[in-house]
Amino acid sequence: MYSMVNDKLERGSLVFALDIGTRSIIGVLGQMKDERLVIKHTAMTFHKKRAMMDGQIHDIEAVAQGVQQVKQELEEKAQVSLREVAIAAAGRSLKTTGIRVDLKVDPNQSIDQHMVESLEIEGLQKAQKALEAEMGMDSDYFCVGHTVMYYYLNDGMIGNLVGHRGNQIGADLIATFLPRIVVDSLYTVMTKVGLEVDYITLEPIAAIEVAVPQNARLLNIALVDIGAGTSDIAITRDGTVVAYSMTSTAGDEITEAIAKVYLLDFDEAERLKCNLCREGIQRFRDIVGMSYELKTEEILNEIKESIELVAHEISAHLLQQNSKAPSAIFLIGGGSQIPGIPQMIAKKLEMATARVVVRGIDTIQSLDWKEDFLTGPEGITPVGILAKAINNRKEDFIEIQINQQRMKLFQTKNLKISDVLVLAAFNPRDLIAKRGESIEINVEGKKQIIYGEYGESAKIFINEQSGSLDSRIKDGDQIKVISAEPGKNARCTLNDLCKEIVVDTTKNHMLVNGEKVSLSTLLKTGDEIRFKKRDTGHTQSHLEQERQQAQTSGQQQQQKQDKDQEQNKKGLTGVKVYCNEEPVILPQREKGYIFVDVFDFIDFDRTEVKGKLILKHNGMIANYMAPLQEGDQVAVYWEK
Repeated sequence: MYSMVNDKLERGSLVFALDIGTRSIIGVLGQMKDERLVIKHTAMTFHKKRAMMDGQIHDIEAVAQGVQQVKQELEEKAQVSLREVAIAAAGRSLKTTGIRVDLKVDPNQSIDQHMVESLEIEGLQKAQKALEAEMGMDSDYFCVGHTVMYYYLNDGMIGNLVGHRGNQIGADLIATFLPRIVVDSLYTVMTKVGLEVDYITLEPIAAIEVAVPQNARLLNIALVDIGAGTSDIAITRDGTVVAYSMTSTAGDEITEAIAKVYLLDFDEAERLKCNLCREGIQRFRDIVGMSYELKTEEILNEIKESIELVAHEISAHLLQQNSKAPSAIFLIGGGSQIPGIPQMIAKKLEMATARVVVRGIDTIQSLDWKEDFLTGPEGITPVGILAKAINNRKEDFIEIQINQQRMKLFQTKNLKISDVLVLAAFNPRDLIAKRGESIEINVEGKKQIIYGEYGESAKIFINEQSGSLDSRIKDGDQIKVISAEPGKNARCTLNDLCKEIVVDTTKNHMLVNGEKVSLSTLLKTGDEIRFKKRDTGHTQSHLEQERQQAQTSGQQQQQKQDKDQEQNKKGLTGVKVYCNEEPVILPQREKGYIFVDVFDFIDFDRTEVKGKLILKHNGMIANYMAPLQEGDQVAVYWEK
């Protein structure tokens, strides 16, 4: 016997794939040879008791015994020692939940793709919490896919949010999760029988690998695996799987209907159901010993209601996940062979009957096999696991690090950083730069808003390189996300407002909430600003005071210059400001300078009015008592 121990098998090496179902375990040994998938050996066993329910392992020891039996049979047939295996988690273990999520946004900023992705991340996190609350479990879940059904702008439905503006955006989405316990229990079983999991995927993904050719995955195709307890759905579009679903109405519903109508035990009813697609005449005996010989058509008419129920549930879930009928539907699994079910699904979805078809492994391109029991649609999944393992080895289960936190992701699609943030419980609202608080005031009866500044957007790095929410990730990537910084709150003085609305403060008093205040007063939300014209006599009096000050300023200036020169001789330095862009040195003094002091050091005639006197301090209307600092800009001139 030779060993299959190697981390990276060459394309010609044998690969071991296991399909662990609710009632049976199928093992397949195969390889890629001359661009064809060749199945060398197969083995199958049935569970001796109900060790599996809805695709989840309930009795680890019982399932391990079945896996060991299949493993030994294949080892004997192929004369190999099997140590690595490819497996798949059941689609019927998937948990699906719908959620509505809303997010307040800045009405003055256009909605971009970054905001939409942040909304979806928050929705997925909300869906995960809702699922855990519903299931009463604290287990982790892998998010394996989601579909946005509708977007909303200010509570109105809209096709695409990008580019619009509003106060609130929202979305209805359906998210699908795989319980971590499903994966953990599969790993435990493999360990018990001495196998290392080399590759893991989802059953619907594996089935699509062979049932839907790569060149057809750009189309909107639904794959429906009709099993015993559930019907599992996967939908492709744009080259990838975009949605999953599961209905608990499946083959057992039809088996139970047969058992009730003809008084059969479950096993006999199951045998009869499976034979409906093979023979035109059915012969069986009920539990009281009565023999029957009936046409298959008669039996189908008797159980028509149960078949229609299965078709109805599948159709309803397809519409829920896809919003419309898909372009084509491929049916696999034992239940897909029930006569009439493809036609019923087509009718309910108003599709052409030819677009709902049953797929067996005979439809798989470039496949060679010998075993007869794999011929039907029930052989699609085990062959798909094998093909997926050979073609995509080590790609479906990756480990990354985000903000020093390590985590595993189930890579059922091309994963992006946004997918990581869902599992990392990163608050998506921290991705959006928030504008600082605005100030709402009332100016002469009219509402006016002074907006805060925009903040700094979140920064995303992948392997120390700048990235985005759309950046693709791979196994081993190092991701760092720095939260967005909020912007500064709005700040506005009464003086700033006067400049904004062009008010001559020499002719008008500015009243804030009915009171006279300094022009340096900071405004706040709710303030009422009014204008009140100044008294003309008061204005003239003001100018007269300026003239009188000008007459004595010469003597005062000379005295100050003498004093300043004396201080400079003592080693004291001055304060340098700029008046009308020319440098002015204000000699050093202990009490400092205020704006009005600048007139003592410049040549400006105020004795004759030559227009409107303009006084500015650092670009704003000057306050006579404001202190002067090193480097301040002063403007003094007449405006004609």
